[in-house]
Amino acid sequence: MGSLVVGHGVTCTPHEKDMYGRWVASCVADGVDLSGEMIATGLAWAFRKYSMDYVKAEEAARARQLGVWQADTEAPWDFRSHKWDSAAASAPSAACPIKGNISSKNQKIYHAPWSKDYAKTKVDIRKGERWFCSEGEAIAAGWRPPQWGK
Repeated sequence: MGSLVVGHGVTCTPHEKDMYGRWVASCVADGVDLSGEMIATGLAWAFRKYSMDYVKAEEAARARQLGVWQADTEAPWDFRSHKWDSAAASAPSAACPIKGNISSKNQKIYHAPWSKDYAKTKVDIRKGERWFCSEGEAIAAGWRPPQWGK
């Protein structure tokens, strides 16, 4: 995929902001729709929840067993849903399994069930830590997601 963008002019058109305040956009590099190309080569899923634009490209990639379609696969949103269900079973309230943790540097960080450190994160209400029902709720309360790889 790097060959599609390296040395080429890339233009992104913002469409709307998602519930976390991030821009949802479409990007083109020298006339090539980058999302369409990623999906057509099996490197991404068509996100039917928001658009049916790439469904045919995904179905063609699946039929040719390209990329993620070389073996049985689970869409990221299904993976997160299973993690959510499992975490909900052990949270104080099944509807609110997101852990709000305060770091040793006094940073308010929330951990969703699919976060890398979710299992080892503890919530101590006496320290001001808390549980959230959604990432949007955590962000609105001034908490941030973990920064992986830093």
